[in-house]
Amino acid sequence: MIEFKFSRLLAGASTFAAALGLAALPVALQAQSAAPANALDIPEDVVLMGDADPNVSTATAVVNGAIITETDINQRMALLLSTTELSPEETQAARMQILRNLVDEILQIQAAAAQEMVVTAPEIQSRYAEIAQSNGQTTDGMDAALVAMGSSPASLKRQIEGQIAWQRLLGRNVAPFINVSQEEVNDVIAQLEADRGTEEYRLGEIFLATTPENREAVRQNAQRIVEQLQRGADFSVYARQFSDASTAASRGDLGFVRLDTLPTEMASVAREMQPGQLVGPFEIPGGYEILYLIDKRQVGMPDPRQAVLDLKQISISFAPNATEADANARVQAFNTAIQGMRGCGDAERVAEEIDGQVVQNSGMRVAQLPEQLQQTVLGLQVGQSTPPFGSMEDGVRVLLLCGRDDPPGATGVDFDQIMNQIEDDRIGKRAQRYLRDLRNDAYIEYN
Repeated sequence: MIEFKFSRLLAGASTFAAALGLAALPVALQAQSAAPANALDIPEDVVLMGDADPNVSTATAVVNGAIITETDINQRMALLLSTTELSPEETQAARMQILRNLVDEILQIQAAAAQEMVVTAPEIQSRYAEIAQSNGQTTDGMDAALVAMGSSPASLKRQIEGQIAWQRLLGRNVAPFINVSQEEVNDVIAQLEADRGTEEYRLGEIFLATTPENREAVRQNAQRIVEQLQRGADFSVYARQFSDASTAASRGDLGFVRLDTLPTEMASVAREMQPGQLVGPFEIPGGYEILYLIDKRQVGMPDPRQAVLDLKQISISFAPNATEADANARVQAFNTAIQGMRGCGDAERVAEEIDGQVVQNSGMRVAQLPEQLQQTVLGLQVGQSTPPFGSMEDGVRVLLLCGRDDPPGATGVDFDQIMNQIEDDRIGKRAQRYLRDLRNDAYIEYN
């Protein structure tokens, strides 16, 4: 299945049924149609009962005259459902959030157009091609994949239009008015130097904004999101789809941050987290937060997980009909052989004695290993091996450390990088207020 790196979808949908009325039919045919109706004694003032015509797309919302239909929501839901399973209650909550995202997207497109920053078709197609390429697809392949999952290329292209429009609005109306002084940057750099060796955290976030009226409903929705993430749903997909924070555009990734730069509530939670851990929802000013700790590192210090390794893997497999006793005996012989091995140069001899295989890998970084193995490998000396790991189905193996090139020392703090980080943070906060003002000024009608 393709993991699409996008979230905000909107496809225009319309019907021409109203334009194809009786006035377009030949007069003779209209007369022929009237006789059977009179014979059935059908009244002139017909009042239809029950559901409306399912073949006609009706407006779910109208945003300053622009229509959002049920089809628009369904096509975005199709993308979400392609990555996770939702209960009926979760599906309903997701649909409500998607509708809000669609409203915001239209407001962004309309605001850009009002300021003569219309996004052109070639621009949209170029970004569409980039997304296709990042997913290992051609544009034709992307078209087919979207249709197959129940969405559409038009839906994704509308999302792209909204993203480009919003970037231009922020570039004209927000970014030029963000000022970061040299003194501010120098203060941050001085603090970083003082904090050298302390930890900083790479966090993913999903922030759901609340009002006093919807606080409990949002909390329940956040809890359902957490349950889906705990079942294995992709955090980045949910962040792009549901988060109200500016980091939604980067799939919820806050990057590496120091805890003292975060709101107190977030810092307190993050301080107790371990890489790979998900926590939330918990309340912060303005809404509910869900945090995912992607990574930790020490400020201003080289990351040991960037060390480049020279490894040999020795593995054994088991016959399909092997009994548990046979497997245990083979594993015991494997352990004994490994313990008697005399460094990397002895690997091939040992593997031959136990009918095993040797695979060499040079150039792998510690960070590329499974998390469970990273600390173990970092604790090895050259010539030592990890404890055996594996299963009867996959085989049992060890990794033998034959060499390690540690990462270079820290090169110091980059002034421009710090300035950009401060600017991005301020732009993000202004962007939330800007979008809130667009909502307040809009005429939105829900059906």
